[in-house]
Amino acid sequence: MQDLSLVIAANLKRIREEKKLSLDKASELTKVSKSMLGQIERGESNPTINTIWRIASGLKVSFTSLIHLPQADAVIVRRAEVEPLIEDGGRYRVYPVFPYEDGRRFELYLVEIDQGGCYHSTHPHVDGSKEFITVMAGELTLLTNGQTYTLQQGDSICFRADKPHAYKNTGRELIRLSMAIDYPATVAAG
Repeated sequence: MQDLSLVIAANLKRIREEKKLSLDKASELTKVSKSMLGQIERGESNPTINTIWRIASGLKVSFTSLIHLPQADAVIVRRAEVEPLIEDGGRYRVYPVFPYEDGRRFELYLVEIDQGGCYHSTHPHVDGSKEFITVMAGELTLLTNGQTYTLQQGDSICFRADKPHAYKNTGRELIRLSMAIDYPATVAAG
């Protein structure tokens, strides 16, 4: 498996050049410093999930367009081969399973949240984005748009992902969930 920071580096540079954006303009759009964008493009920095979201939102591309190489027509994804994105000291892990592609406006993730783990999406997805979550194990507390929702194993929720939101494990066991993000037709695959 290829190093994720190098995949992000190549994708960011390709997307920026396709959009004919200077590092200065990309920095302005993403609210990520020019020097940080340069470090990411050179593979010298391993950006956080929030930084990747800010870049994706600012450049109006999907999250996975930054973290995945183009896929073949048929793909089997082996969990052991998926490198997770990690937040909250390792207690929040996101496994990118199926990336956003032209002709398919969604991306799919498996997520694990350890007891006490939390992730705040402070940089919401592009306008019109929606998340679809199904809890496979554990008890998820979801905060979005001033509301708190508690989901048990087997429960599902759909919500607007273009607002700040947070996922918390306030229960006693590991949360496993499936997350699909649906993007509006105006988002490019990158």
